[in-house]
Amino acid sequence: MKRGATRRQRGAALLMMLLVVGVLGAYYTVRTFGSARQQVSQEKSVLAAMVEAKDALLGFAAANGRLPCPATAASAGVESPLGGGVCTLPYTGFLPATTLGLSGVDANGFLVDAWAGRIRYAVTTASGNAATTTNGIQAATTAVFGPAASLRVCVSATGITATTCGTATAITTNAVAVILSSGSNAGTVGGVDEAANQNADQVFVSHPRTESAAANGEFDDLLSWLPPNLLFARMTQAGRLP
Repeated sequence: MKRGATRRQRGAALLMMLLVVGVLGAYYTVRTFGSARQQVSQEKSVLAAMVEAKDALLGFAAANGRLPCPATAASAGVESPLGGGVCTLPYTGFLPATTLGLSGVDANGFLVDAWAGRIRYAVTTASGNAATTTNGIQAATTAVFGPAASLRVCVSATGITATTCGTATAITTNAVAVILSSGSNAGTVGGVDEAANQNADQVFVSHPRTESAAANGEFDDLLSWLPPNLLFARMTQAGRLP
């Protein structure tokens, strides 16, 4: 074989190899950025659903003089117990989508997020469960729903206790309700910050998404919360509070 032909063959092989590498690079780039775009889109849809759920909670309070209890896994999206009072699962239950009349529930009556996980809901037990007891909010003073007994949202699980943010920075110390999506890894706990959202107490953690290499591990939970001033304003507007 002539030397020129050999060089041409080598050149063609090199071009083919570069073409393959380029195609693979483009594939993984599109896949990576496509996945990121999908993640953002999913998160936006969940946050929009949380806004709708928060408005439904306020509407329920305006109509009934109280917030609903969370649903349980067996209550088909209905608050438990029906009629409120002492909630069955105040910190680890699910959004009572059927009770709230929300659209888009699954076959079992639960509102699910973009990853098919059930959206959770926690409610304060302050002042003997005043927030979920008929006329309980009207009978209680606004001070009852202050930091002493309400739900807390912190930026990290490091330094928190079962009742306070401890040494962690607090985002809010007086939420009356928390709405939570466990994100794309629903059913598993990625790190200590996610674990803090699953341990049946009044302290929750919220911060931007992190990967498994982060100090506190993977985190992709999405949270929204209801401050007492919004609840009081809506109930006052409805004539439920003076």
